[in-house]
Amino acid sequence: MKSCKLGSWTAALCVLGMALASNVRAQDDQAAHMRMALASPERPPEDKARDAARKPIETIQFLGIESGMKVMDVIAAGGWFTEVLSAAVGPTGKVYSQNPDFFVQRQGFVEAEQERAERLGNVIPVHGDVPKAGLDGQLDAALTAQNLHDIYNGPGGEQAAVAFAKGIYDVLKPGGVFGVIDHAGIAGQDNAQFHRIQAQQAKDVLTKAGFEIEAESDVLHNPADDHTKAIRDPSVRGHTDQFLIRARKPG
Repeated sequence: MKSCKLGSWTAALCVLGMALASNVRAQDDQAAHMRMALASPERPPEDKARDAARKPIETIQFLGIESGMKVMDVIAAGGWFTEVLSAAVGPTGKVYSQNPDFFVQRQGFVEAEQERAERLGNVIPVHGDVPKAGLDGQLDAALTAQNLHDIYNGPGGEQAAVAFAKGIYDVLKPGGVFGVIDHAGIAGQDNAQFHRIQAQQAKDVLTKAGFEIEAESDVLHNPADDHTKAIRDPSVRGHTDQFLIRARKPG
């Protein structure tokens, strides 16, 4: 490492430059590891086929998830993001793959979940609501993808969505990050019938749960989706316009 024995301002700039260079190297190393892990022949081909549209490396690095972190995939469902997070945090990190009871009760679900956990080596399945996991204040980051709209558009409305986000707030360390990805909706239409949610509604939920909205990314933006079709419509399925929010628990 180069020395920074210079004047105070110059030395400070030198230290900053070295720190930035170190961060770039860490991100490059993480990206290389993720590409290798996600290309594993043991990974399901249908999961690999989704990578181009879902941009796993760009998403992880926007959220600031690093090697060695303890993270949670909230409502992991089939585990696409569980595998991405596993690759991102590496063998020194840990991924809690959480699913509500109604997922767990599906035939063959637990067996498939356990096979994935054993194959990846750094994944722990969590069954039931997030607060039941007993992880209060222990996690560096959490992520939920394409789930908030179902809670917000359900019978509990915004109140249920805020309670859901508060449960995640509680398991994060001070300064921990919560990433939210969802299908973008627009004002003035019945987004519930399309399984969508407005980005502003998601941000309102997060702030009411105590989070600070730190940044948004357009990495999952798709201008070809005009937001007026259901997410399973053949013209947009797998390629909806999605927002990506990075929220932080004050530290």
